[in-house]
Order: sequence, then structure tokens, then C-alpha cells
Amino acid sequence: MALIGAHISTAGGLCKAFERADAIGCESMQIFTRNQRQWLSKELSFSEIEAFYRASNTSGVKSVVSHASYLINLAGDPAVREKSEGALISEIKRCHALSIPNIVLHPGFSGTSDAEAALKLIADSLLRVFDLTADMNVSVLLETMAGQGTAIGGEFSHFSTLLDLMSDHPRAGLCVDMCHIFAAGYEVRSYESYDKVVSLLCKHVGLGRIKCWHMSDSKMERGSNKDRHAHLGQGEIGLNPFAMLVSDARFENIPAILETPKDGGGDLENLSILRKLRGYK
Repeated sequence: MALIGAHISTAGGLCKAFERADAIGCESMQIFTRNQRQWLSKELSFSEIEAFYRASNTSGVKSVVSHASYLINLAGDPAVREKSEGALISEIKRCHALSIPNIVLHPGFSGTSDAEAALKLIADSLLRVFDLTADMNVSVLLETMAGQGTAIGGEFSHFSTLLDLMSDHPRAGLCVDMCHIFAAGYEVRSYESYDKVVSLLCKHVGLGRIKCWHMSDSKMERGSNKDRHAHLGQGEIGLNPFAMLVSDARFENIPAILETPKDGGGDLENLSILRKLRGYK
């Protein structure tokens, strides 16, 4: 079964995330290793790394994923791309030091360029970043997007194109966001449609590259291209696809991370729902 968890705050220190995740019974968690709204970040100290390592050894969390800064845009203008590559390299170094194997990254926005040109820029930047961090065993998981504006990643074909441009680089993977793919127009609400979407993902990127799922219902209707997350079962998606995913043997030991709102019952209630959905047939 998938490893269910949530995005967890690191307020007070990175190591504090494990305590918070354990308190609500997470099997996996996603964190920001730094302030995600700033370009620059200070290097991790030895004491921070050691505290994180010690906390991980006593925690029930089996898998940790980092989410890269929202500022990063590998399809931006030259100045933005340069800063974005630097920020991504910094994030890879931090995750390498913390033994976090995967970083979730929004692919980027094409702006005034067309999608084809943007995909080439993203691929070139990722290859450069991978080359400059070749000794670090950290993968970048490109996140599926809702198709809003000029965002790259609203179509599965974008990811197969990127993999082709990167010659199937082994450190490139995928994070599938359930709310985003629904907003982008993909139907997931029945067993047949869920299975078709997984088959499409396998066709475009391969099952082995899907290393994380984001779990949220959608406030908006299918195909809206609007990224509006809702509590599980309180949106347009419903509970069926989440039930199918958490019991899908194809995603055994893959993090399934809640990105639902923090109000109301918050993560605790949504995790309880996922536990009840396990064993769906």
C-alpha cells in the first residue's frame, strides 16, 4: 500500500517535523527544507543535519519528500533561470545532506514562449543541474499541474517530451497531484477512468518514475484549469480515486502526501479517511 502522510511544518527546526508527523500517524511526509518564498538560504549546520538524522531514526515516518521553492521557474527568462538553477542546486545539496531522496518541483511557466520552447529550456536546465550535482543521489520529481495559464505540466505528454529531451535521465521522476490532473481535465472518479489515467502515466513516463502522489479533492469542476484544493470527499472528485490509490499494489511504499486545507479537522481527519479507505476493492 501507499505510504500516507501530509505536508508538515518545520517551524522551530527541520527535526521538529518528525515529531509533528508522528503525532498524527504519518507514514510519509513532505517538508520545505528552507523558506520557499526566498531565493537564498543559509547552509545547513552539522547540528541541524545531526538532529534531523537522529529524529528520523526514532520516527515512524518511512519516507520524506522535499518540495522545492515556488520561485523556481526553469522556463523563465535568462536571469530567472540562472537563479532557479542555483536554488535547485542548493535544494539538492540540502536534501543530499539530510538523506532525502526526492524533491518535488513545479516544472515552470512558459510566459511569452510556446510550450515546445519552454520544455526545451526546462530540460536543458535540469540536465545542467544534474550534471553539477552528479555525486548526489537525489531525484527531481516534476509535478503534474492544473493547466493554469502558461504552466507546463498540465498534459502528460509534457513529461514524456521532457524525458525524451533528457534522454530518460535516471534522476528525473514524477509527482502526480490528484487535484491538479482532475483540474487539467483527466477523469479519475471511476475504477475504469482511474485505471486509464494510471495506464496513460505509465505510457508517458513509466511506472517506476512515479515516486510521489499529492492527495487533495478539488473545489472546482473537472477541466477548470483552476488549482483549488479541498478536503477529501468535500469536492468534485469524491473519495473513489483516493480509495483506489491507497490500496493500489502498483504504488506500494510510494508517498501519498495530503495537500488538503489545514482548517477544520485538518490533516488528522483527512489521514483518518485515507486509513478507512484502505482495503478498497
